Amino acid sequence: MLGILVCGNNHFIVRGPLPDREATLHLARHWNIIQIGRADPIALREWSIVTHAFREDLEWAAVVPGEGEIAPAVTQLLAELAARGIVIQNSSLHEW
Repeated sequence: MLGILVCGNNHFIVRGPLPDREATLHLARHWNIIQIGRADPIALREWSIVTHAFREDLEWAAVVPGEGEIAPAVTQLLAELAARGIVIQNSSLHEW
């Protein structure tokens, strides 16, 4: 599965299943800090960053708070995903 993890003005295309709220927050914290040579924690090894993907292949989306505003292109992509019926998980909402 492929998805997008949005964290403020940063985003990651991710291979792996839709993470639960706790895993999403851990992934965002872990990937927002550059850690050269440091391996992913075992709990996060189910997910990896993908450098090339087609937007049509995205199956999930998750948004967590971060620095800055979400880029207009990412906002447009999220709207396209929502129009396809993909639920945008938002860590700021209690429903997750």
